[in-house]
Amino acid sequence: MKAAYISTFGGAENIQYGEQTLAINDADSVTVRVKASALNPLDSKIMSGYMEQVFPVQMPYIVGSDFSGIVEEVGSNVSQFRPGDRVAGRTDPCAGGALAEFVVINVSELVPLPDEMSFEQAAAIPTAYGTAHLALFGKYKLQAGQRVLIHAGAGGVGSFAIQLAKQAGAEVIATASAKNIALVTSLGADEVIDYRSQDFTQIAPVDVVLDPFGGEALERSWQVLKPGGHIATLADFTITDRGDRHGHAVFFADARVALPQAMRDFSNGNLQIVIDSIHLLEQSRAALERVASGHACGKVIVRSGR
Repeated sequence: MKAAYISTFGGAENIQYGEQTLAINDADSVTVRVKASALNPLDSKIMSGYMEQVFPVQMPYIVGSDFSGIVEEVGSNVSQFRPGDRVAGRTDPCAGGALAEFVVINVSELVPLPDEMSFEQAAAIPTAYGTAHLALFGKYKLQAGQRVLIHAGAGGVGSFAIQLAKQAGAEVIATASAKNIALVTSLGADEVIDYRSQDFTQIAPVDVVLDPFGGEALERSWQVLKPGGHIATLADFTITDRGDRHGHAVFFADARVALPQAMRDFSNGNLQIVIDSIHLLEQSRAALERVASGHACGKVIVRSGR
């Protein structure tokens, strides 16, 4: 099968496109003909070798975890799906495999797609939606009436987090570039701060901060946090509490809980899915470069099927 893969650690320039071997389908697994996959910042970090301590991989490594497609073959123990069913899922990042024509995955990792959902929309969901959900309702649970600051509101995680926070009854402040203010407002943000021209530390204190950046943005975010509030960061795994203000790192590992909820939200008209761009499988380098730029608006999608 054709796939986009790396043989050594590095940037998007290391991506190769060619033949790779498909894993063997066992009794509890499903072979899926991939129609679309979605890239995440984690994919760039794994490719660089930066996450090798957490996500050790074997070379050659087929990049990507989030995918959607059509069931091709089912194992002898599989009764939930049959060939022709439309599904989405997330592989273990250590295994990768999404940027390919086919993927083999345990049946427990798959969910069926609503009829009205496209493959591109489905692929966009697993990691970004699941991370947003975990950040807001995992260790600390966002409550109705609380104020939340969501950095990078137009990003993959941010665009889902805004919607989830509004559904929970929170007041949402988001940061974004000027060109994305209208989009972020349409997702439900009550206030949008242009991070290039406005200082987010001037807002009234908030109960929750969702930080995808780390570094200076994370450090400054402590200034707007109420006593008893918490910061959920996707970037700093060394974060600790500061007095009566709390910080925790969000480590998203399992999409099986959040994925069914996302499908229900979409079917009920309560979930918008923002797609930045769509690339063909043989254009995976350009897709990865777009993710690495940090300026994608929503999700970067790779289309495997024609």
